[in-house]
Amino acid sequence: MWNGEELDLDAYLARIGHSGDLAPDLGTLRAVHRAHVGAIPFENLDVALGRRVPLDVKSLQAKLVQRRRGGYCYEQNSLLAAALERIGFRVAGRGARNRTRGNALVPVTHALLVVTIDGERWLVDAGFGSQGPLEPVPLVEGARVDQDGWTFGVGVEEEGVHVLRALRPQGWTDLYAFAPHTLYPADFELMNHYSSSHPWSRFLGQVVVHQPGPEVRRALIRTGLTSVYVDGTSEEQTVGPHELVATLCEVFGIELDDEEAAGLVRVQSAEV
Repeated sequence: MWNGEELDLDAYLARIGHSGDLAPDLGTLRAVHRAHVGAIPFENLDVALGRRVPLDVKSLQAKLVQRRRGGYCYEQNSLLAAALERIGFRVAGRGARNRTRGNALVPVTHALLVVTIDGERWLVDAGFGSQGPLEPVPLVEGARVDQDGWTFGVGVEEEGVHVLRALRPQGWTDLYAFAPHTLYPADFELMNHYSSSHPWSRFLGQVVVHQPGPEVRRALIRTGLTSVYVDGTSEEQTVGPHELVATLCEVFGIELDDEEAAGLVRVQSAEV
């Protein structure tokens, strides 16, 4: 389903820094998920540059593994699905509505995964940026997990819709909601087309980069860089065109060629 046989698994594991067991069990799933999230940043830079975003395994490997770039949810979770499938996991796709934008009813554009182990389902998501989980979350109503001080929960609403929530200082906040039916790579392609080209997409014409971490979660949106710490405190700073390339490299570990760097500086200059 996810063309895991086309993935250079050794190169992927080296990229994320995982050298442990590869049995298709919960321990491996947790370790690979955490390593992937920690190593490969969320970023929309190709969309910001007006480029096509391919989701085939060879293209994902060339970009996210060999070039040490990042990607957004369709890229992140397609690559992760291929790796998990190659290891021996049962992987299915899901499509979610983002609920972090107030009361607006947004379309189903977020791609995530569900992995089944011994009859138990786990929410697996390396592509929700700075607000996403570090490890799998049990897909059970009322589930609550603590991940290095970041707390996530799962609720179930009408029609079997699952909701991923995060515990903030002000209380529980919905992150996204998704129906229980399975999506496939072709569905990810359709959502990817919308997010990379539709004029309503928030990924067009601006830089969006995220990195969740056990101690601090960072998000660069346009010229604003926000750092949120596990104790609830946060810091904000402005990243102008002249600081952008260094910030992407030093803060997020993203390597750019000269053409990409120049193009992104132009995008950033339009925001100032």
